[in-house]
Formats: sequence, structure tokens, C-alpha cells
Amino acid sequence: MSAAETPTPHTPAPHEPLPHQLLSALAQHRMATTGQLRDMLRPGTARQTLSTPLNKLRRQGLLDYTVLPRSNRTRAWYLTSDGARLTRDLPELRGRPPYPITSASAASLKTPHTLAVVRTHLAFAADARQRGDEHGPFDWTPEVAHHLGDGQRLIADALMHYSLAHPDGGSTKLRAFIEVDRTTMSSERMAAKLIEYARFHRYQPTPTGRRTPAPSLEGPAWMRWYPLYPRILFILTNASRHTLANRTTDLRSMADIHPAVTDLARHTPLAAAVLEDLEQHGPTAPIWTPLTGNPEPRPWNEL
Repeated sequence: MSAAETPTPHTPAPHEPLPHQLLSALAQHRMATTGQLRDMLRPGTARQTLSTPLNKLRRQGLLDYTVLPRSNRTRAWYLTSDGARLTRDLPELRGRPPYPITSASAASLKTPHTLAVVRTHLAFAADARQRGDEHGPFDWTPEVAHHLGDGQRLIADALMHYSLAHPDGGSTKLRAFIEVDRTTMSSERMAAKLIEYARFHRYQPTPTGRRTPAPSLEGPAWMRWYPLYPRILFILTNASRHTLANRTTDLRSMADIHPAVTDLARHTPLAAAVLEDLEQHGPTAPIWTPLTGNPEPRPWNEL
């Protein structure tokens, strides 16, 4: 890439006051530390830039925090019930159900996984700024649910929207379902999540009044929301490299032996990476292991 083609870091201009952005970001992401909110909304600024308005919002009863264990008193912030009610009708959150956390003890149960999901978002956001791409706080939607029939649902840890900039000024819109695995469930159960994504890829709702599915002129249900089926990215953490490598192998095995997952892989990229690699090298580094075919690592946008 020539000097004339080198992208400039892209930082969206803040159009709303910082307190408004803090409330909106916590409504979107459920929970975040002071440092994560700074990296999300005001990267490169002093910590006090965020801590002052956060404490003011807490005095107003709109936010609260839980202190992370063994963290030098690091605070993880979340909306109170009053804060959730206040943000319910914000334009950027319209259609998103509020998930208020009613106590510090309830917050502590959600903290490790929720903050790992935020870490994943921030790795993509930092890389996007450096590359001149677009990926902001509201391009990352946690806990996206889709029906699978029979009362069952697919719940992705997050849905990512990402706009990949081209040197000529154009862009490519990419989407991905994100699964963050902290090694808190069995490897087999984690890999079985691929079956749920394969079921959603095939799922067509049964029309009212029918007992069995009928071919739909609209196609599978996922086409109501997405022009292309989103790629599926597993982000692994909280274990040794050996353990994480074994879990990646189990994901590849599931994609190889399960017919529905194998079929899904023909239509959309599937890959896994280690969270710490995302944070150290960026997601567009060759750190993603494809779950089918050649296991040679590559960038997520080249899967």
C-alpha cells in the first residue's frame, strides 16, 4: 500500500454529550469498566475524563458498579433500573430490551463473561480506528436471539457489524456472530453451538395453521435480517494455549463430522482465535484458524 493509500485512523465524532454516551453504551453492552468505557468512547484521554461523569451519574441513581476481585479496586459499571428506564427510548437503542442489574451480587455473576465480550469488541474497534474502517459501540449488539422452532432459540454472545474501507473510498459491509468461550463449559458443549447456527441457517418457520414446514418464497428465516448469513467467530480465552488449541481442534472436528455444520461451512466462514491474540496483534492479523479446510491462520476479513 502506498503512502497515498495509507488509511488514517477513524474516530467517530461524538455527537452527544458524554453522560448520554455513557448511559447508551452501558445499555448496549450491559457492563464495562471505566477503562473499557474510555477506550470505547474517548480513546487516548485521561481516566478522569470518564470517572467524573460516571460518579455523577451514580449519585443520580442511574448507574452503579461492582468492584472486580484482585483488580486494584477496578469498577465494572452497569445501569440501575432507573437508568435502564431512562435509556429505553433512546434512538440508538430502539428495539433493544433493557437488562437492568438490580444488585452488586447479581452484577458479579455476569461480570467475567460480559467483560470478556466487551474486550472482544474493543479489539475490533481499536483495529478499525487504525485501519480507517468503521466499527463503533453500536455496531456490536450483545445477546442477539433468533428462534429455531419448537420453542428453542439461538442466542449469540454478540452480533458484529463492520465496515471495511477500500482505498478508492468504497467499503465492504461484514457481519459476524460472535461466541466468546471462557472455558467454563465442556469443549463438546461449546462445539455443539455450531449445530445451533447450522439449524438457524436452515430454519424456516411453519406458517400458521400448518403442522409441518412448507417451502417459503422468502427463503430461510435468517434472510429477514441479513443479506448474507453472518460469519461465525469463536473467541477463546481463560485457559492455557494447549487447552485452547484442543478446543479449536474440537470445533474443527464438529465442522467435519456433523452434516449440517459441514453444509453451513460451504456458505459462510467459520473460525476461531484466542482473545489475547486479538488484543496484542489485532483481528486483521493472521490469528484465525478456519474450522474447515486448510488450518493455516489468516485475518478474519480474509476467511
